[in-house]
Amino acid sequence: ATSNECNDESSPTTKSSTSQTRRTWLQKSASTLLLGSTAAFAPIQPASAAPSNRPVTDASSGDLPELPPEAVRSYLQYRFSLQLAADYYLFDLQSMVSDTDEFGAVSDLVASKGARGGQGGASRIEREYVNPMRIVGLSMPPEYADDIRDTQFAFEKAMSKLTKATNGIRRDLPVEIDASAVPKAQAAWEEGRVAFNSFFAILNTATGLKDELTLMPPAGPNQIKEYGRNIRRYNEFMKKTKLCQNRG
Repeated sequence: ATSNECNDESSPTTKSSTSQTRRTWLQKSASTLLLGSTAAFAPIQPASAAPSNRPVTDASSGDLPELPPEAVRSYLQYRFSLQLAADYYLFDLQSMVSDTDEFGAVSDLVASKGARGGQGGASRIEREYVNPMRIVGLSMPPEYADDIRDTQFAFEKAMSKLTKATNGIRRDLPVEIDASAVPKAQAAWEEGRVAFNSFFAILNTATGLKDELTLMPPAGPNQIKEYGRNIRRYNEFMKKTKLCQNRG
């Protein structure tokens, strides 16, 4: 059943059409799962709870008609992936920066990948956080663009600190780990959380769509509840996404 979620294998299909089907599935899944305007990631409600009637966001929603067309396009294009990036930051990366065994994986997130011609490819942090922040910011009117640029720079600075805190520490390397490594990594994560939240807050204001992008609450016993997005469904979505990507 899972394979059919990625592509329809019940009839002959070419490699290109299969890839297109998988891309369509990922895009459709993101639009139905990742934003708070749907029920998929909302907190689990009692059976008697009334379903949400929140309308789907489009170019006519909120104050979007007042923004430049390019700003509307970039917002609608990136809002799903940006919320997913926040989910990953809270649900996964937060625990990783508290575990030195995961520091190698954290370093890989912020390190550019090797590529031909001596130039490295964009890191995951660049692809999923910094680049969308830059693209959305450049499309916005000046009264928002300057503040967005400041949040982008603040986030990049935090990720630079995270790189320094985790650099050279890997599970398979017998190195002495400084006692300050974890606190420094956690502090860098928190700095990045604040910067990314500021970016979300500016977008919510600029679009007139209050709370459409869900901000990440600080660490604490009630953090997941306060965040209000369903970690179980997030994990299910990530597993299905990885499966589809691995299939081609």
